[in-house]
Amino acid sequence: MKRLPPLLTSQYEQILRRGLEEDLGIAGDLTTDAIVDGARTVKGRIVARQSGRLAGIRVATDAFGLLESTIRISDVIEDGVDVQPDDCLARVEGSARAILSAERVALNVLGRMSGIATATNSIVEAIRHTEARVVCTRKTLPGLRVLEKYAVRAGGGSNHRFGLYDAVLIKDNHISIAGGVREAVLRVRDALGHLVCVEVEVDTLEQLAEVMELGVDAVLLDNMDVDTLRDAVTLIDGRAIAEASGGITPTTASAIAETGVDLLSVGWITHSAPALDVALDIDEDSRKR
Repeated sequence: MKRLPPLLTSQYEQILRRGLEEDLGIAGDLTTDAIVDGARTVKGRIVARQSGRLAGIRVATDAFGLLESTIRISDVIEDGVDVQPDDCLARVEGSARAILSAERVALNVLGRMSGIATATNSIVEAIRHTEARVVCTRKTLPGLRVLEKYAVRAGGGSNHRFGLYDAVLIKDNHISIAGGVREAVLRVRDALGHLVCVEVEVDTLEQLAEVMELGVDAVLLDNMDVDTLRDAVTLIDGRAIAEASGGITPTTASAIAETGVDLLSVGWITHSAPALDVALDIDEDSRKR
């Protein structure tokens, strides 16, 4: 896959800090602080326990540095790489207390992001024989959207809008309140400038025909069966981006993509992706000291 631009530390540092605060509370790591001497140092490896697509390794390793700035990170595998069981993803060395106390936050972030990347890649591979692309939705965990959408990119997918602020998607409730799709589109165009993309959700071919008269940029074809999607693509005829949505999984993705839609909008890759199993193993020589 093409090079994946990294996240900026400023985009995720507060997420890590909140995770550490949640775990350590006001009393710190009671178990580690009681057992481990403050001067003790260790070496360890972050490893994969199953195969998958890696995402979030530098985000995860930064969690250790927030507890102890002298911790050293090395041999980091880049995001977007496919890993196998027992692969070393990164090495960590330094304060034993800091490493053990940040372990769960680091692994939670890495496991979730890599799980999303793995799920995304499974659909990307399922439709590789078509021209369609996989895009994510706003069905992300509150506060983690920047990480989860990055993980989608690491999996070979693309991002839909990041929030309500960067694009227009007129959905069924908007249409109902406005009194019709035409009125909803006209209100949007009256309120916003020409640089904002306008997309409309439809679930019937009759609605689609009306929308196509309005010259919108994209159409979300919601929960249509394969035959209806194929008819919808014919009706759109390249005049707008055709985006399929609803119940898309690795099992259904191929047939949907083969209808000729441009995008597959998949909530499953963020709201239901299982975490990738990752772990922190302390080196044998560190345990013996």
